[in-house]
Amino acid sequence: MRKSLPEFKYLTFDVVGTLIDFEGGLKSCFAEIAAETGNEIDGEQALSLYREARYCDDADLFPDDLVRVYLAIAPKLGLPADRKYGERLRDSAKSWKGFADSAAALARLGQNYRLVAMTNARRWAFAFFEKELGNPFHAAFTADDTGTEKPDPAFFETVFAYIASEGHSKDDILHVAQSQYHDIGISRKLGVTNCWIERRHAEKGYGGTIEPTEFTTPDYHFTSMAGLADAVAAARA
Repeated sequence: MRKSLPEFKYLTFDVVGTLIDFEGGLKSCFAEIAAETGNEIDGEQALSLYREARYCDDADLFPDDLVRVYLAIAPKLGLPADRKYGERLRDSAKSWKGFADSAAALARLGQNYRLVAMTNARRWAFAFFEKELGNPFHAAFTADDTGTEKPDPAFFETVFAYIASEGHSKDDILHVAQSQYHDIGISRKLGVTNCWIERRHAEKGYGGTIEPTEFTTPDYHFTSMAGLADAVAAARA
């Protein structure tokens, strides 16, 4: 039987895709490059090509890897394979926006829980994301801190160790994320209660996120962060 929302002490969050609209950021940057170079692109096609190029054995840490990704997919999009555009795509992460409900929902949730960020992004990029979200986190773990990326269980184990140092356990965590592949499936395997934020509920496919080999039915399911914050408020009333 799943725990009720008021029972948790920590909410751990995937950041890119759950709180930060990386798909919108990528499509916007691709569109700008296309316009400057006299081309047009299909945003969803760009995301599909990005996904295929991003998840490979020689991938670098995110978002540094966007330089390599751009050079790999630019010819397929009819864009110039020029490194300066790859660097622009990478640097666009500094200005990616939070989803419209992210900052307000985090502020509400932070009144009752310790919020912990768990992102596959590097620390330099997370600094911009955190500021965009209103600096809501009690603690944060990036790929630089853990030396790995989700869905590697080692990433989660690093966070579990930190929470244990504060006198709590993974049973006190609700893990909140949009990615079935990176977060929902592995959190289930590790025995962590999870909450799926289905950001692409109105769109087909998995966009820029790798498709899981198996769908995991989440413990909690909302289509927005506002939905989670509302549910918490109702449960605590």
